[in-house]
Amino acid sequence: MRYQISGKQIDIGESLQTHVKAELGEIVEKYAGRPTEANVIFSKSGHEYVCETIVHLSTGLTAQAKGHATEIYAAFDSSGEKMDKQLRRYKRRLKDHHRARSQPVELSDAGSYILATTEDEETDSHADDSPVIVAEMQAKIPELSVGEAVMQMEIADAPVLVFRNEKHNGINVVYRRDDGNIGWVDPRNQS
Repeated sequence: MRYQISGKQIDIGESLQTHVKAELGEIVEKYAGRPTEANVIFSKSGHEYVCETIVHLSTGLTAQAKGHATEIYAAFDSSGEKMDKQLRRYKRRLKDHHRARSQPVELSDAGSYILATTEDEETDSHADDSPVIVAEMQAKIPELSVGEAVMQMEIADAPVLVFRNEKHNGINVVYRRDDGNIGWVDPRNQS
């Protein structure tokens, strides 16, 4: 597994890096046999340390966990416990669905943009209604079944997931509705 361990305005020592690699490696090894990539970012918020852990599995799942504590090791341990819980749920759901994916999930490149909001409509006298692009990034769109997309969205605790439907190769969206249910947008199935 590849690790990227960094700190935002914090020096990360060798001892902490060794601890993170050993503990996170053990957690991921229990639930995912394929090689993975892990990003661990430490930062400080007030008097607390914050540890954000992101694990990318070759099946396409991206699991995220965040831990807070007054000590840096405790913040990582908190994040590790949450990651363990997410990966355990993911593995259980895979077993429940009796689905073994023989090939890794294919990822497509897409552009991702952050647009500026207009704060006051009256002062916005642009003749052009084009929004101002604040940032441009690359995003990866996984090729999944609808069930896998819902599972990935729930495990990552994301409000929405854009994916390429593996049945017809079209772009689809699953999202969490205000009533607690899951919505699915498939432009191909229009009446």
